[in-house]
Amino acid sequence: MIKQYAKNPKTTDISVIECSLRFAHGGFASSKSVMTQMIYKLTPRALWQVAESKGVFDGAPIDHADGYIHFSTAEQVRETADKHFAGQDNLLLVAVRADRLGQALKFEVSRGGALFPHLYALLPLDAVEWVKPLPLGSDGKHIFPELTA
Repeated sequence: MIKQYAKNPKTTDISVIECSLRFAHGGFASSKSVMTQMIYKLTPRALWQVAESKGVFDGAPIDHADGYIHFSTAEQVRETADKHFAGQDNLLLVAVRADRLGQALKFEVSRGGALFPHLYALLPLDAVEWVKPLPLGSDGKHIFPELTA
């Protein structure tokens, strides 16, 4: 079960992300750009269909175990797919506006010391910008649509 809100010593509040979230171009984000940043969730199609019927996404089993919903930035999501979803078919890529998630969204240190978005609440479907299939290419890697940072 995803907790509505939890304090974590590794948490970096969204208000201070401007000082620490590095984008692919090598610069730092302003608080405005972070607040309008797109974040991404990889999920099996069947889990998303349940979310659509409920009107809210409550996470995957790993999210339930960790107490928050895992997300990735545009710069992180391909590596996340390779590491945790390699060869999996019927995946969806869900694009979510960070500014629609409020204080429950925290950027926390994770893989390789990078800050990853974690949502300490249920994901309301009105925060979702789009959902797209993530097919496998002939090389067994997922084929991503164009992503917005």
